[in-house]
Parts: sequence; structure tokens; C-alpha cells
Amino acid sequence: MSYRLGLTGSIGMGKSTTAAILGQFGVPVWDADGAVHRLYSAGGAAVAPIAALCPQALADGGLDRSKLRAAIAANPDLLQHIQDIVHPLVAADRADFIAKTQEAIIALDIPLLFEIGADQLCDGVIVVTTTPQEQRRRVLARGLSEAEFDMILSKQMPDAEKRARATWVVETQSVPHVTGEIGRILAEIRSLTQGAIHA
Repeated sequence: MSYRLGLTGSIGMGKSTTAAILGQFGVPVWDADGAVHRLYSAGGAAVAPIAALCPQALADGGLDRSKLRAAIAANPDLLQHIQDIVHPLVAADRADFIAKTQEAIIALDIPLLFEIGADQLCDGVIVVTTTPQEQRRRVLARGLSEAEFDMILSKQMPDAEKRARATWVVETQSVPHVTGEIGRILAEIRSLTQGAIHA
């Protein structure tokens, strides 16, 4: 059975970079955002039920996220209905990945890991972090406004609380530093799991 390594962190903390580095170490990574993208794309399982709720979001056989966001802004009650559709589909996609992936260590990249209780699925959790100033700089550099950043942040568990619940905390000030930290963590996990296998 694989060791399930959770990966999480607030917006702009360096999670995508860290996930890519895990991949470079040969760790298969399941990406929650990637699963949603597949579900919203043409042929995805979320397209028909969400289009029934919000026909204006349908575009080229898939769902247009900007139109969906506009519909939710106009009717906030829509969000809960969409989440009721999407969350079970995402959970099924994740379960399928876990069942089919046989490597010794697998990673589950989930932005709202603690918020949705997915830490219960994990044997250990990495929380990525940086300074509030660097976090804000990174997010605004992506083109988000201050208001959008603050709104997203308000829905996420505070960084300090995530760090308190982490097995490992990785500061993401530079790629070489993160690479070194990930190498150290994976070596620690391998020594733990090999001990368990031989016990």
C-alpha cells in the first residue's frame, strides 16, 4: 500500500512548484485542480449536470469558468449546488488514482486539504509557506486584484493553523531550497515505510 503524502498551502505559497518537484523525484501527484479541469472540459462528468443548472456557462462542449464565476456572483446560492455536484466527482477521481497507483509514495495535491477533511486520507502532510509579503506579491503578479486575493484568502484556513497541523513545513523562498527539503522528506518517508515493511 502506498504512503499517501498530502500537499497543501494557501494561494501563492508555492504549491504548484512543490508538486512539480515531487514529480521530478518520481512521485505520482494527484492534482485536485487538475481533476476539476478534466471534469469541466468537453466530455467531463460535471458538464451536463452543471449546464442544467447554468446553461450560459456551456461553451464548446465544456464549461467556461469565467461565465460560471459570473453566474455565481449574480446568484451566490448556485455555488452550493455546484459544489454538491463537483465534490463527489472529484472524490471519485482521487479514489481512482489511489487505487490504480502502485508506487511506494504518492502525493495528493489539494488546496483545501484541511478545510475538507482530506488530511484524514493522508499518512503525512506537507504545508508550503512563505512570508505574507511574498505571498501577496506572487498572487498579484498573476493578475488577480487585491479584492480577489482577499476574498480567496478569507475562504482558506490561516497559514499559521495549517503549519501547526502539518507533518512537514516547507518554506518556498527558492527552488533549490524546496528541492533539498523534498529530497529530505522523501528519504525520511522511505526509511519509515521500509521499517514498516520489514517489521
